[in-house]
Amino acid sequence: MAQYQRIFAALDGASTQEAVAQRAAALAADNGARLLFGHVIDSVPNEANGADFDALCAEGVARIEDELADELRAVRDNPAIPSVEVRVRAGRVAETLAEQLIEPFAPDLVVCGERGLSNIKYVFVGSVSTYLIRNLRCDVLVVKQA
Repeated sequence: MAQYQRIFAALDGASTQEAVAQRAAALAADNGARLLFGHVIDSVPNEANGADFDALCAEGVARIEDELADELRAVRDNPAIPSVEVRVRAGRVAETLAEQLIEPFAPDLVVCGERGLSNIKYVFVGSVSTYLIRNLRCDVLVVKQA
């Protein structure tokens, strides 16, 4: 029996994004799990300028589809993975990721990357991976930087 049925991969555009996608894909294939790739566009820098968040999200999906084209093609062609989706939302990163992407999908496992913030940056902005570990009710796998 498969351990995981739904796997969420949190993509952040950082240096670990490809490794996160690959690890999530391998786990989805091994478990026959549904796979959702998700990304949040930080709305805070764009709130005052009247940004079109729907357009930004559509551009975000296109960018991910382009940047991870090989990985996405492989998982979509893999018969062991029943479904693959890419979703992008705009908002405050940690909360939007959890509330709008992860919780509605109800994953058994969340795979995310380590950004490697310096200690001083971590004190001021926190860590999305730490937020997920502390607040989600499922397993969280943090892919370390190479």
